[in-house]
Amino acid sequence: MEFFRKTLDPVFALAAIAILDIFLFLLLGAWTVGGGETMMTGLMAQAVLGDDLQRIPFWNIVFPPHADYWKIYISLGMFFGAFVGAVLSKEFYWRLPRRPSEWLMITIGGLLMGIGIRMAYICNVSTFFGLIPEMNLGGYLAISGILAGAWVGSLIYKKILEG
Repeated sequence: MEFFRKTLDPVFALAAIAILDIFLFLLLGAWTVGGGETMMTGLMAQAVLGDDLQRIPFWNIVFPPHADYWKIYISLGMFFGAFVGAVLSKEFYWRLPRRPSEWLMITIGGLLMGIGIRMAYICNVSTFFGLIPEMNLGGYLAISGILAGAWVGSLIYKKILEG
């Protein structure tokens, strides 16, 4: 499809995102810290561990897993939309790390992102679509940290790969 091969006008794309964000906020409220992904993890852990999961206080008291949590479907929708867009634009391909050091860096980076999300108590997606449009100072600080972390991480990644 030709629509997926061309770049959208940024003003149009950002206006559409802003309007959709307003409807999302009015219908469901604000996004919070990685809720959909956390709930999916809890459901997977529940499938593997069964009732033993109840012994872990986080899953028993703070965030008990249940499949009707709406943020799961927001996360799955974003994933599915990105997948469909990549396939239709013919830019989808599988890429797996070749070396154990790459797997290690990916794992450490993912853990650091998860820790950062929990410490900041905000999701990077909700920062872009929630806090920045609200002109929230915390959103701008979070984006500054995300950009700085991505820059430092890319330098480390490049140094190790060239290394």
